[in-house]
Amino acid sequence: MVFYDDIYPFYTLQRTSFIFSGRLLTIILVFLVLAASLLLILPGIRGKSRLFWMFRILISLFIGVVIVALNFTNDWAEARMITNATYKSFSNAVVNAEIGLHVGLYGINVTLKGQPVMQFNETIDYNEMFSWQDSMEEEYEEALEKGLPNPILYIAEKFTLSSPCGLIFQYRYSGRYACATLWTAFCCWMVANILFSMPVILYAGYMMMATSAFIFFSMASFSTIMNVPQCVFSIGTDSFVTEYSHSFWLALATGVLCAIIGILVVMLNFMMPEKINEAFSGGMDTYEDEDVFYGEGYLNTVYLDGVTISPLTSKATSEAFVANT
Repeated sequence: MVFYDDIYPFYTLQRTSFIFSGRLLTIILVFLVLAASLLLILPGIRGKSRLFWMFRILISLFIGVVIVALNFTNDWAEARMITNATYKSFSNAVVNAEIGLHVGLYGINVTLKGQPVMQFNETIDYNEMFSWQDSMEEEYEEALEKGLPNPILYIAEKFTLSSPCGLIFQYRYSGRYACATLWTAFCCWMVANILFSMPVILYAGYMMMATSAFIFFSMASFSTIMNVPQCVFSIGTDSFVTEYSHSFWLALATGVLCAIIGILVVMLNFMMPEKINEAFSGGMDTYEDEDVFYGEGYLNTVYLDGVTISPLTSKATSEAFVANT
């Protein structure tokens, strides 16, 4: 038989593994461009305010990119183990591999990496994505048609509608509400930045506290999966259950950061409103309470018959002259 572009003629497509979320990469690049663009204005800010604005921009963009990225990460909960498992269906071949399950808000990511990677003259390194946003059943059927290894098919089957574990209902609905509250937190973050720039400091602090509250609500929504009986994944002679992972703890840290910022802003606004307003207005100089020297003035004597004219040396002198006339 011959090959067409390295594709076997009996199969429609080669196996391609899920490597990295394109959406997540796009989000990171967009926020990096925003950060670079905003940092370009720093040379135009005078004095110590420059460092404050740089710190403010970086912290704000960090919070924003984390809130958006958490919607598309696949490690809110995860589990992994190294075991001996049957590699393919209708075969007695057993491989030693590391099996991982990574759960996100939109689906799961199942990994299978051989120990060592080369076994049976084949590279055992799989990274497959299954999404329940549309239809988990269809993706599972496609995995069967591809002939994926047994451990991957076993884990994916646990998340189908026909599975007695009911994981699809637990994770899909908890992820749906967690995603909704995260987008609400992102809206609160945008409003807070608008209020900071106006500046309306007190209400901006309140919106930062609302941002942290909705992040905590998303964590509480996802945590409901731990309140139901856990489904044990048994592969070979070993088993594992999922636990909270990096995205969950990153959401917790971001929520705490937003809460601290909001509380500090509100407290400082009540304790020293003038200073905090000056800090968030860019440190612009005010001359309302200062005497300004205007130099020597020149007046038209045609309209000043009978009026004694004295040199204008200050703002106070000018105001007195206007009052007399």
